[in-house]
Amino acid sequence: MAATVKYDEVEVGQEIPAVDYQVRRVNLVKYAGASGDFNPIHWNERFAKSVGLPDVIAHGMYTMAQGGRFVTDWAGDPAAVIDYGVRFSSMVVVPDDDNGATITISGLIEEKLEDKRIVVVVNARSGDSRVLSKARAVVQLS
Repeated sequence: MAATVKYDEVEVGQEIPAVDYQVRRVNLVKYAGASGDFNPIHWNERFAKSVGLPDVIAHGMYTMAQGGRFVTDWAGDPAAVIDYGVRFSSMVVVPDDDNGATITISGLIEEKLEDKRIVVVVNARSGDSRVLSKARAVVQLS
């Protein structure tokens, strides 16, 4: 499947509109099962607070995956992302209520490369905190 976004249709400086991703405790439990990361800071409020955290926090790799999901959904093809890296800059605190937390992710076309590849800067925030920094994806467009 080829990316549905066309190289000739994007410009450097073009913004990719923000998308909100809800994170609830059930998402963290499912992710723990899939990843094998059962650290109690990701599901046990009492434990998380006992080690100085404000509450249960999302797995860093779960947060990173939401950024990847954002780019692949925008590109229209998961195989279009040929490189992706981030640094973790803050926690996504997930309260035990019906809303959980929200990760808001947006993007910016930073550079057009050879061979119809582009660099997308990914901006991920939860509340007032930037949760990923230096987040960039190289995307192969058609």
